[in-house]
Amino acid sequence: MQETNKEMKELITKILPREKNARILFFLIIAGIFILGWLVGNLDENDTHQTHHPIEAGASDVTAWTCSMHPQIQQPKPGKCPICGMDLIPVASEKTGDNSRQVYLSNSNRKLAQIEVAAVERKFVQKEIRMVGKIEYDETRLKYITAWVPGRIERLYVNYTGIPVRKGDHLVEIYSPELLSTQQELIESLSSLENSGRTELPEMNQLAVQQLNSVRERLRLWGLTDAQITELEKEKKPTDHMTIYSPTGGIVVERNALEGTYLETGSRIYTIADLSQVWIKMDAYESDLSWLRYGQEVEFYSEAYPGEKFTGRISFIDPVLNPQTRTVKVRVIVANPQNKLKPEMFVQAIVKSNIAAGGKVMDPDLSGKWISPMHPEIIKDHPGTCDVCGMKLVKAENLGYLSSKSSQQEAPLVIPATAPLITGKRAVVYVAVPGEEGVYEGRDVTLGPRAGDYYLVESGLVEGEKVVVKGNFKIDSAIQIKAGPSMMNPEGRQVATDHQHAHGTAPMNPAEKTSQRQNEERITGISGEFLNQLDEIYLAYFEIQHELSQDNLAQSKVAAKLLAANLEKVDMKPVTGKVREKWMQIREQLNTTSQKFLQSDQIDSARKAFEELSNALITAARTFGSNRQHLLVYHCPMAFDFKGADWLQNKEGTANPYFGSTMFSCGSQTEDLTSPAMKDQEEGQLHE
Repeated sequence: MQETNKEMKELITKILPREKNARILFFLIIAGIFILGWLVGNLDENDTHQTHHPIEAGASDVTAWTCSMHPQIQQPKPGKCPICGMDLIPVASEKTGDNSRQVYLSNSNRKLAQIEVAAVERKFVQKEIRMVGKIEYDETRLKYITAWVPGRIERLYVNYTGIPVRKGDHLVEIYSPELLSTQQELIESLSSLENSGRTELPEMNQLAVQQLNSVRERLRLWGLTDAQITELEKEKKPTDHMTIYSPTGGIVVERNALEGTYLETGSRIYTIADLSQVWIKMDAYESDLSWLRYGQEVEFYSEAYPGEKFTGRISFIDPVLNPQTRTVKVRVIVANPQNKLKPEMFVQAIVKSNIAAGGKVMDPDLSGKWISPMHPEIIKDHPGTCDVCGMKLVKAENLGYLSSKSSQQEAPLVIPATAPLITGKRAVVYVAVPGEEGVYEGRDVTLGPRAGDYYLVESGLVEGEKVVVKGNFKIDSAIQIKAGPSMMNPEGRQVATDHQHAHGTAPMNPAEKTSQRQNEERITGISGEFLNQLDEIYLAYFEIQHELSQDNLAQSKVAAKLLAANLEKVDMKPVTGKVREKWMQIREQLNTTSQKFLQSDQIDSARKAFEELSNALITAARTFGSNRQHLLVYHCPMAFDFKGADWLQNKEGTANPYFGSTMFSCGSQTEDLTSPAMKDQEEGQLHE
């Protein structure tokens, strides 16, 4: 700037005349140049400040610059975080009081951090349980049409399956010699009764009546209708052919005989299903069982009728857990008057459980009602008997529902699901300190189950307190920077140094942690053939991870198809005992999550499915290991609105599949699950 001013001064001296007015003009120009230079300099400084100061330091002195996500990064000047690429924030010596769990944010800092709070309140919340299943016949509405008398089929009136029949429709005609002799006996009994009427002996008349009724009953048991018996008595012409009529309406789902088939008594001819009511059998995970109750209403949808909602009630919950899938069968009774729902259709179902304090289930529609223990569609206001089976009705409270009187007093204490920071068994929330604007205090809380967008609170908070629901992770980072007790450092330990983070290590020794987990969880004695097949699944997974880190959804789905195919090809012959039992559990999870991934049409939903797939495969890696693959676990604390997520890589260097190009290097290695044998082999090759 001084050199520029000197040159400008010399130029003006040569140009301007040496008059008095010229000197005045000269000094005015020089003053203007200095003022312009000062303004430009300040403008540059302001621009730099706005670029590098995402959260201002207020009136405090800035001592260092750090990353809100990785507080171990300490820099003497503003810049970008070398891990996740975020703008560094200033570390200011602001007043926080004596409490090490408190932090103060000025008004401008709160705006920049986008801090939002919500009240701790008591309210009834709803938990949605999603299940999949398929439609099946109602077993109580299946009827077998059988031969009631030995004979030969002369004619099948219903000669293929799928025919709808009504009650009383003729089904089959049978030739039976035994039927002919019995009809003849009926005619003779009628003649005996007529003859006994001409005598004066009442005993003879009574005996003839008993014999006639006995023959009539025998024909009725053989399948003849009252109309057929009356016609026979009128015509007095016996026949050796009998027509069997349908005792119920429905669909013929099985035909078990052909014309000319000789039948014994009890031989099955048809199976008829009444589809006016059907069952839906669904799989419920064991973690959802506490929310399910007999008699609950279920909403479900079928791909055959997009957008159309069907409803039914839970009629049975299997008392035994399937050890292979870790699920329980849940059965729902559904009315089907228009026969839209057809057996073997797949459905997606939702149960909405209203949750009270202590995780108890309440249903306002069933409060104070009486229900049939076998037919949940029978609901009455007063005690009585079931209209279907005649069993006594029971109170809804006996089936696990909260009573109407208790439900008004047991609204649970809840907080929004975004409020707690959860790691392992700990949950931390940040509470706005009453009467101290801008001061937030960390607090450990005990959470109950999550219900939709809320968590139930068991202890640690009281109604009316304000908890931070947005920006809480930034507050936690500020406390971490000051080495106070936080989510990651409950005892307020010092954060790791730059050197430690640069080498991918955490404050605790990850090698010891990994070794301990492997000793606790890894199964020994696994066949090499099985591990080779598992390696093919790992390779397909690593391809998915790579493509997601490059924001390439199409190629990641190609790799997902390969993973599903490799999963299907796993030969179970060499897998026995405990290995087989554990693999069946993991395989079910891998199959479900890979299919969910393939059904994703947006990269965001695919990344959510990838997290579930990663968790299942990390469990496989910890349990079985690998023959040929490096298995490195990486963690990104910012994924899914700071919930955090893990994934596997087979090489060092963060390639984040949850953010892709947005924050490609966000995250760090937390575990090394590579088999010790493989490490020893590589180390030996290195020494050679």
